[in-house]
Amino acid sequence: MSKVILEIAVFSVEAALSAINAGADRIEFCENPSEGGTTPSYGSLVTLKKLTTKPVFPIIRPRGGDFLYTDVEYECIKADILIAKELGYPGVVIGLLNADGSIDVKRTTALVELAAPMQVTFHRAFDRCNNPFQGMEDIISTGCKRILTSGQVPNAYDALPLLSQLVEKANGRIIIMPGSGVRASNIQEIIKVTKATEVHSSARKMYPSKMSYLQTSMNEEMKSIGIDPAEIAAMLNDI
Repeated sequence: MSKVILEIAVFSVEAALSAINAGADRIEFCENPSEGGTTPSYGSLVTLKKLTTKPVFPIIRPRGGDFLYTDVEYECIKADILIAKELGYPGVVIGLLNADGSIDVKRTTALVELAAPMQVTFHRAFDRCNNPFQGMEDIISTGCKRILTSGQVPNAYDALPLLSQLVEKANGRIIIMPGSGVRASNIQEIIKVTKATEVHSSARKMYPSKMSYLQTSMNEEMKSIGIDPAEIAAMLNDI
């Protein structure tokens, strides 16, 4: 049996490097965790590309919220894909829906063609589509390489039956990658039940500020989101 791939979602260059050092097989590179992840800045993309040869897939998402994009937002997506391509990234992560909850096949197909030869992952916009099985077929038709999904519920562990069905029906035509709530405590069972060959986790950990001075009148803790190397090591040990 081939090794299961562990992808780690990160929200900064520093977190990406920490995840890579901890043994992550691939990085989904995002910014703005409070928005669920948006396109990293150009400076972040340039910097990270210089610092690692590991596979890094930037998310291409111009804003938080839904996945129904205007023509202007679509132009932004295309421009960001070209930037990732020019910088030499091996893949990108996208997700577009129509207003009725179906997959935006026309635009997604065009973006996959624009991104080539980069791989394209369709992200958890899939979890908001109106029919997961038709949605999967539609995404396959666009040329995407994989689907990141929690099984249309917040936590992938709570959707093992659907995830298993998706893996079975995909039958090797596309990779179904369970993600959201994947931790060392459940990764082994998720893989065993679903037969997934790739899994996704944020291995998230909050870190306190290293500032020696904090303005108490601002009444907020200046914490940052990073990754937990020990959690990544534990997950890798279980797969």
